Amino acid sequence: MAAVAEGSASAAAKEVEYQAGVQKLVDLLSKLNPAAKEFVPSAAASPPKKALSADAPVFDYHSIGGGNGATDAAFYVGFGNQHRRRGNGYINQGRRRTNDRVRRAEREDSIRRTVYVSELDHTVTEERLADIFATCGQVVDCRICGDPHSVLRFAFIEFSDEEGARTALNLGGTIFGFYPVRVLPSKTAILPVNPKFLPRTEDEKEMVMRTVYCTNIDKMVTQLDVKKFFEELCGEVSRLRLLGDNVHSTRIAFVEFVHAEGAIMALNCSGMILGTLPGEPF
Repeated sequence: MAAVAEGSASAAAKEVEYQAGVQKLVDLLSKLNPAAKEFVPSAAASPPKKALSADAPVFDYHSIGGGNGATDAAFYVGFGNQHRRRGNGYINQGRRRTNDRVRRAEREDSIRRTVYVSELDHTVTEERLADIFATCGQVVDCRICGDPHSVLRFAFIEFSDEEGARTALNLGGTIFGFYPVRVLPSKTAILPVNPKFLPRTEDEKEMVMRTVYCTNIDKMVTQLDVKKFFEELCGEVSRLRLLGDNVHSTRIAFVEFVHAEGAIMALNCSGMILGTLPGEPF
């Protein structure tokens, strides 16, 4: 019995001693500052490592250690994505400038190979004009244009080389149709025709040959007046469109004849009085 009592006393003493140690530790910890330096984890004390920003310098080495060493090494310092964006912009801008220079050079070359022909009457066609100037060199393009302020017209003729354009200047004063023409170096190139506006089928081509375009039509003139005017002088009209607005003081018309001969005869009506103004068919 004495041994059992002694063991119980020893166990009780150890428990008291343990509890006293725990209490001391609790008292010690309660007196410390939780934000004190010794309690800050090292990961929180130093800033975390981050990836390079978009503006971080980029170092690019090429061929280091090969060939002649430093003489073969290419060193570059730029600014991350900003450099790449600018680089692409510089490339695109450079391409645009190159394309602009090429187009400008092509246009200037075309101008040097083009002549301006004026004082053409309405009997001269583009085919005939091209055949005449083909004696000076190979004709690339021939474009006759109408002048709304004159019964005469003008044209641009482009040759395959500058020599043909220079030779064509000697044709100035030659009579084409009923008038002597003027031939001068052109100050502009012939603009390409939008293929969307060209006739695509044989029926469309045939319709274009039978149609004239008229300008400077008095607003007091009716569609019936225009049709009667052309039918009396040129032949039967199959279709007519008279167009105008509230901005312009005159109107325009598209007159389609039954036969192509009617359209050719209508070209001679330019300058005739219809209403109170002279019409201008083209």
